Amino acid sequence: MMKRYIIFLISSIVYSVSHAQDDLLAELEKETSQEKEFTDFTFKGTRLINGHSVKTLHQGEMEFLISHRFGAINSGAYELFGLDNSFIRFGLDYGITDQFSIGLGRSSYDKTYDGFMKYKILRQGTGEGSMPVTLTLLADAAYKSSPDKASAPELTGKNRMAYTFAAMVARKITPALSVQVSPTFVHRNMVYGPQKNDVWAVGAGGRMKVSKSVTVNSEYFLRLNINGQAWEYEGTPTYNALALGVDIETGGHVFQLHLTNTRGMFERAIIGETTGNFFKGDIHIGFNITRTFQVANR
Repeated sequence: MMKRYIIFLISSIVYSVSHAQDDLLAELEKETSQEKEFTDFTFKGTRLINGHSVKTLHQGEMEFLISHRFGAINSGAYELFGLDNSFIRFGLDYGITDQFSIGLGRSSYDKTYDGFMKYKILRQGTGEGSMPVTLTLLADAAYKSSPDKASAPELTGKNRMAYTFAAMVARKITPALSVQVSPTFVHRNMVYGPQKNDVWAVGAGGRMKVSKSVTVNSEYFLRLNINGQAWEYEGTPTYNALALGVDIETGGHVFQLHLTNTRGMFERAIIGETTGNFFKGDIHIGFNITRTFQVANR
């Protein structure tokens, strides 16, 4: 009887331990499946094409950005189809945290200085409690230093300022396809003639991955409170900004080559001062080159 009791007791213990182990493994698998994971690489660069993307730099990263826009292709052979004329912008962006970036830049377009802050509020992810989209807020200020004070003494520092606020919402739908929508508000302190101080716009764009390091991108800014060409800039009708491009990633570099009807490389110029009609050949060849450095420990 004692032998049978011992065998029964050992069998019960083995069964209980085995059953408890199965329950524990099932619980661990359940927790693992519900663990939140963030979605990375919605876009290759911090700029979709002309405008910002939802991407922010990692903490301690510094990005040097060179942007270039040549003249219009339809300017003819004498201007080498726009290659004889160009605008350029140099910029430095820095990641304060993984979600918060700042940046400064100087553009030859109107000799403009610009600075921005960018904060990622929401991050797309998978698992329990994750968000379906990424949301990044942008605040930008631009100072137009041309014409100089001697040529235009009536223009005070305040008159030369413009401000932009945008909420960029993006989703990586598949590993190959990402889309972004950007409600945007631009305010210029001083305007001339029929121009508007305030412009409301919606930017829309996306990227399609065609290989491990190459994507094709598109971007369009629709102005909501401007009736077609009703708003002129320096006597020239303005249009909504359209751009098509290709991103090529090579290690720490991202090279963006594109066609666009805007010469601007910051929001005030992109949204409010695009004087080219894309569908009539007012197309500018452009590129962005970025180089990222880790300058501080995370």
